[in-house]
Amino acid sequence: MKKILSFLAPLLIAVVIFFGILFFLDRQSGKGALQVTSSPKSRVYLENKLVGTTPFCACDLAQMLAVGDYTIKLVPDGSFRPYEIKITINKSTLTAVDRAFADNGESDGSIISLSPLENKKDVEVMIISLPDKANVFLDSNPVGVTPLLLKQVSESDHDLRLTRDGYKDKSIRIKTALGFRLSSLIFLGVNADLSNPLVASPTATLSSSVTVSKVLILDTPTGFLRVRENSSINSAEIGQIKPGESYELISEKVGWFEIKLTDEKTGWISAQYAIKQ
Repeated sequence: MKKILSFLAPLLIAVVIFFGILFFLDRQSGKGALQVTSSPKSRVYLENKLVGTTPFCACDLAQMLAVGDYTIKLVPDGSFRPYEIKITINKSTLTAVDRAFADNGESDGSIISLSPLENKKDVEVMIISLPDKANVFLDSNPVGVTPLLLKQVSESDHDLRLTRDGYKDKSIRIKTALGFRLSSLIFLGVNADLSNPLVASPTATLSSSVTVSKVLILDTPTGFLRVRENSSINSAEIGQIKPGESYELISEKVGWFEIKLTDEKTGWISAQYAIKQ
């Protein structure tokens, strides 16, 4: 009996330690991982603090980031301009940022993140592109035009490809998860090999000079973005808008965009969850 106990004791201790670690990880409800890749190699700044160089991964428990919103900036080697954008770190998930630097608007990239769904049996994929109205192909099948929300997607690895006239095709590999929405913000690079008809057309040039500025609504932790009467979080809420929608930009202040709603009214939204097109 003693021999059996002496044999089982280390195993029981190992099991206790294993489940203790799982319990500890589950208690770390306020952390998520961040992966950053780029070409060429870049310095990575979070909230203006240098945290490393690409490829960068805050993936170990000790390195994971508290849940919340961050400003990330990539400063590439060479003469390319730095890239800066807001990202959101969600609980127990990975946010992946990728950027390929180039000149003359040819840069492209992506931001991939996961956010939990109320129905834990659902799988969704949100695709937003800059510029919008890009054709979307999932596993080589055409599924729509950006901005696009796909529901009842299978839990698996998928190939996502975006195409748009005048821009380079963009393909990424994604992995969906049960009970989560995978949000992908895709930046398309200009195709320099194609001539731009707008340059040679006086009519098109005139049209582009009066183009209305717009903002694209990004993914939010709540699934919607509040529209307020004034540029203050204490101002009255006058409506709610959804990620993937675009609105005319009227004016802007530090941290805020004034937009025109579909009923022709205007309101203010946090610039943290929107990007100018």
